Amino acid sequence: MDDQQKLRKATYHLWTFTISKLISSFGAQVYAFAISFYILQATGSATSFAANLICNILPRTLAAPFAGYMADKYSRKMIVVITQIATTIAIGGLLVVSFTSGLSLAAIYTTSCILSLTSMFSGVTFTSSITGLVDKERVQRAMSLNQMSISFAAIASPAVGGLLYGAVSMPVFLIMYMSASIAAVILESTMNFKLFANRKETVSGQPKESMWQSIRAGISYLKLQPLLMAIIWISLLINFLFGAFEVGYSFILIEKLKMVSQHFGFTQGAFAVGMLLFSIYFSVRKEVKFPLLVSKRAIIGMGFIMGAIAVPLMVKMTYGLVFSFYVLMMFSLGALVIIVNTPIQVMMQKQIDDDYKGRVFSILETMAMALMPLGMVLYGFLYDVFAPQWILLISAGAFLVVVLVLARPSVVRNAHPELERSRPINYSYKKGSA
Repeated sequence: MDDQQKLRKATYHLWTFTISKLISSFGAQVYAFAISFYILQATGSATSFAANLICNILPRTLAAPFAGYMADKYSRKMIVVITQIATTIAIGGLLVVSFTSGLSLAAIYTTSCILSLTSMFSGVTFTSSITGLVDKERVQRAMSLNQMSISFAAIASPAVGGLLYGAVSMPVFLIMYMSASIAAVILESTMNFKLFANRKETVSGQPKESMWQSIRAGISYLKLQPLLMAIIWISLLINFLFGAFEVGYSFILIEKLKMVSQHFGFTQGAFAVGMLLFSIYFSVRKEVKFPLLVSKRAIIGMGFIMGAIAVPLMVKMTYGLVFSFYVLMMFSLGALVIIVNTPIQVMMQKQIDDDYKGRVFSILETMAMALMPLGMVLYGFLYDVFAPQWILLISAGAFLVVVLVLARPSVVRNAHPELERSRPINYSYKKGSA
């Protein structure tokens, strides 16, 4: 295949990858919206809602290192296609249960665990394959299009889910998700994951590296990357504290403020709009020069928004004002998420060796999410016992302290030594000096 053919195939990958993500994300988010509302309305318990979040997080956290190992050692296309088929089968199983014995929390939690695993294997493998699917010059565009497709789905799916919830039965939501998953399987099977891959060939006769040796090699490689190590420690504690928002947001709006499903869906859509607009922005601008510094500032903004979520619980507002307030907060949060993630993701795609990407991305995911299940359990309990506004405010304060300490100026300068050199020289001198 000559260079022109490879570039045409890369262009095909850009759009196939984007469309595949769009339709699968749409199905997944409509399903997630419906299941969240179903659990909260059926039980009225933040603990039950948090348990489903744990089922979405704990399996992927535990299995992420194995997914990274497989992505680096086996066919990435095979992994992506098989996991998408498994997703289809899992949703089909829940659909059968809903027809035969009715939905139960046990069936929902089991399906959430399976979907968490398939999503994680597919996500780590796809992320590791970006530089194999498209040419290096279009990596940022590929990641931006990927984020834009997810954002489009996130805009439409909560609105659609809010409008359909109560009007159609749960099996309809499951059938929609199954259909989207089948379409994604068909598209992904046409992609060439080795088009631009730069992976080492296995030498015959060379001793095979065990899984644990491979994972340890990934950890050793990661330790040599100071910026990635800084990101890991920040993510570990930030994601734990952000559990206050993950559990509290739906609980506050649905249970405490009695927001109707359509309006709740629109607030979720505002989050996606913020992500979409800033994904478009990053798709046309140059690469960010100092990713950790930019991310630090955006994370600080996220901490302030997390605290602001409690304002309608302390200040009397009309229903319309409460709705408008949360739309603005979620739009801002969506924008900040993109500002945090995109520059660092593009940098990692270009700097991490292709043979280590699966393990590095999986280790990053494991460490970033390691404390999230504990956070979900803790905050699920706290919201059932204490006033939600104080939980949010205290957590937001701790959130800001963590960022300011772990991403202090010396850490940022160590990650970006050129930051010191880019400062203008100060030619001022003391009064009276020669």
